[in-house]
Amino acid sequence: MGKVMKYTRRAFLVGAVAVAGGVAFGYYQVRKPHANPLLDDVSDGEAVFNPWVKIDGDGITLITPHVDLGQGAVSMQAALIAEELDVDFGQFNTDYGKPSAAYYNQAVTQEMAPFMSTDEKFQAEAMRTVLGTVAKLMGMQVTGGSSTVPDSYEKLRRAGAVARETLKLAASKKSGVPVSQLKTEKGSVILPDGTALAYTQLAADAAGLEPVNDVTLRDPQDWRMLGKSMDRIDIVAKSTGTQVYGIDLEIPGMVHATVITNPYKGGSVNTYDASEAEKMRGVKKVVPVTGGIAVIADNTWRAIQAARMVEIDWADGAYPPEMAGHWKILEDSFTEDRLDSKWRDDGDVDANLGDQPIQAEYRVPYVAHAPLEPLCAIVKVDETSAEVWASTQMPRFVQNNVARITGLEPDQVTINNQYSGGSFGHRGEDENIKRTTEVAMSLKGTPVKLTYSREEDFAQDYPRQISMARMQGAVKDGKVETIDISVSAPSTTTSQMGRQFLDRPGMADGQIAAGAWNMPMAIPNFRMTAYQAPHNELAPTSAWRSVGASSNGFFAESFLDELIAEAGADPLEERLRLVNDDIARKVLEAVGDMSGWGGDLGAKRGRGLALVNSFGVPVAEVVEVTDTENGIRIDKVFVAADVGRVLDPIAFDNQVKGGVIWGLGHAMNCEITYSEGRAQQENYWDHEGMRFNQCPEIEVRGLENSEKIRGIGEPPVPPAAPALANAIFAATGTRLREMPFNKTVTFA
Repeated sequence: MGKVMKYTRRAFLVGAVAVAGGVAFGYYQVRKPHANPLLDDVSDGEAVFNPWVKIDGDGITLITPHVDLGQGAVSMQAALIAEELDVDFGQFNTDYGKPSAAYYNQAVTQEMAPFMSTDEKFQAEAMRTVLGTVAKLMGMQVTGGSSTVPDSYEKLRRAGAVARETLKLAASKKSGVPVSQLKTEKGSVILPDGTALAYTQLAADAAGLEPVNDVTLRDPQDWRMLGKSMDRIDIVAKSTGTQVYGIDLEIPGMVHATVITNPYKGGSVNTYDASEAEKMRGVKKVVPVTGGIAVIADNTWRAIQAARMVEIDWADGAYPPEMAGHWKILEDSFTEDRLDSKWRDDGDVDANLGDQPIQAEYRVPYVAHAPLEPLCAIVKVDETSAEVWASTQMPRFVQNNVARITGLEPDQVTINNQYSGGSFGHRGEDENIKRTTEVAMSLKGTPVKLTYSREEDFAQDYPRQISMARMQGAVKDGKVETIDISVSAPSTTTSQMGRQFLDRPGMADGQIAAGAWNMPMAIPNFRMTAYQAPHNELAPTSAWRSVGASSNGFFAESFLDELIAEAGADPLEERLRLVNDDIARKVLEAVGDMSGWGGDLGAKRGRGLALVNSFGVPVAEVVEVTDTENGIRIDKVFVAADVGRVLDPIAFDNQVKGGVIWGLGHAMNCEITYSEGRAQQENYWDHEGMRFNQCPEIEVRGLENSEKIRGIGEPPVPPAAPALANAIFAATGTRLREMPFNKTVTFA
């Protein structure tokens, strides 16, 4: 037996995992918990049980560090704690807490592991542990990658259980009743005689105790809240228009600002003339910022109007001014020197392609994030501190960047995270906060609220990566036998990390291949190769909902459908023949049952199927369309997905339906194109998603066969585009190989 097989998990951790930023960490440092940030400011009589729960005589506060981007993250985190703490919605307040390494997210790194999500062998699990431990050592407080529930599922339930058992111990000492005879209910410890001691009454007693960390989590069959449909904490506010987002905030004494930055992203300013703008009503000041200028005024409208009056001579950026140049870079990257990794090489592809393989080239464009709430932030800077009010997915990165700009230490920067009016990855960037900080530096002591115009938001968005696939394959005896997929795309991870002054680890970028290499299919001869186009020669990009799988799911499932059609096989039956994962098989079977697959839809109608695994979640979707006189009408969509456990059926249903609409709308109509270096799309009418009248009926089924808990925010997106493309082919005979589809077909 080789030495590798003799390694224990502990030895593997100490020998391989604990290296971050060039610094080696010992086993003690790996195991050592981060300091509890709630202990930095504890009031008399306040009990702090862990980084997530604090109680005093006035109430209960649950810390929910994952920011709510509209996906219900606050409610879900609170429910995980409340389930074990035995409190109901309405009995506690929530708070994002301050940025802290204690809120590190191990789950967000799992997609980086170069193993199938279904691979649970030692090497795969060890690598996941490695990546999770690095996340801990780096204190990566991040919301993204459909990781909120996987990251929170156990730790937040445990946090609630620790608080519950500590409160029971406090009640025992106060009453003289053994802990074993106590129970908890609705925010109180219940004595055998029925007396209820409210948690708030016990807080001072509990504050003097060491938390009871030896706890047992409740069996799911005993859950009161989880697994059942819940009314989200924010549902009333969002239904009545009273929810406060970052853009709604007003800080006493603040001024308003906006920016105009080089539309040729990355370019600088040669010269500018602000004389006309400075004469306009309400304008207080025009100041330079990185890549452009900012106008400070007494309200946002006047700032935006004045900014448009500034005459600016822009310098050119680094990427090609026209789209042909972008595509040329991708075409030229299918070379050995641009090889990212050969992610899969099963069987003998070259020997089985034959003399006339089926070949196709597919393309996916840049697309914008474009959440409804434009980028905005409030920053106040003085000589010894800075304070930020904004929505961010990466509060510790923001804290460090504000410190860097102001010359302060990170612990002198306070971050007040806010509810976000959408993100889709947009709030994973912080250029808006950096620019606001620069403006605030010119007005020390005054809060500055900076709001991007919609046009500036579109112009400065870091869009989804552009991507191209060249594929070939072969069929034999009515079966798919061979697939060879090559994808060329820039590394969004490298682009995004560079803006945080970080280098990507020296390993292949899994997002270039995600959604294609990990097809849960036992195709006899299957090769998937990823080529990394030079990100610094293309427009800078950022993580967009489902990241690489949003492109690669379209490539892989559409081309598989081409081969199935060539073989004369049934799309569902052939996928069921090829699928090699039981969880994915059940998802396919479920969507086939839901859609009545195999039934005759009638003339000019078609049904398309796609199965994509992203973020560990297999999702199968069937789209039904009709070819009408006015164009393609999407009639109905059926979706089956397995996340291991559905913690809130309503939230699950909403997330899946939203993901389907997002995926379909962008596949139909959306792209960002560059001319003279500038994004040509300036507003929603240039980047139009799905209209209400185009929205199909969507039927969702959540399965619970997987043993691992997964997130559902992104996985419904990747199958939508290929399922729609395959349905259009079934209805019309037209094969779509490039997004947006409206380049080829018209939609009713």
